[in-house]
Amino acid sequence: MTVPVHGLPLMLHEGMTVACVPPALKRDRWHEVTGVTSGGGTGALVELSGVSSIADAEELAGCTVLANVEDLPEGYEMHDLDALLGRSVSDEEHGHLGSISEILVGQVHDVWVIEGPYGEVLVPAVPEIVKELPAEGEILVDVPKGTIEAERS
Repeated sequence: MTVPVHGLPLMLHEGMTVACVPPALKRDRWHEVTGVTSGGGTGALVELSGVSSIADAEELAGCTVLANVEDLPEGYEMHDLDALLGRSVSDEEHGHLGSISEILVGQVHDVWVIEGPYGEVLVPAVPEIVKELPAEGEILVDVPKGTIEAERS
């Protein structure tokens, strides 16, 4: 059973090459993901090449599964807490909203808490609202109508 960390969604998919760390002296570090099945709740059952028994799987208990950033699904950037906190956010209509002070991790989607000239503005982190998310610099959003007025009252 794998469990995502730092509020990230599960991003493993078949065909992805992953590393299990910390490495053991006599165990393969690199594996290919051969299957992913929802385990219910927040985790998933993940099949890895070279792991064919319960004993093999038990050796990986407590390991962290790492992937190359190029193999992550599109949109993963909206869940990278370390890269998002403190970033400046502007709205297409209202201009500068402030910076991301907190990320509320939800079951359906995350919500960015933005502190700035409009007070605290809550912005759902979904592609329909987050219009531009460059690797650096200001993030452009299109907050739903009434969000800022509702937040100010």
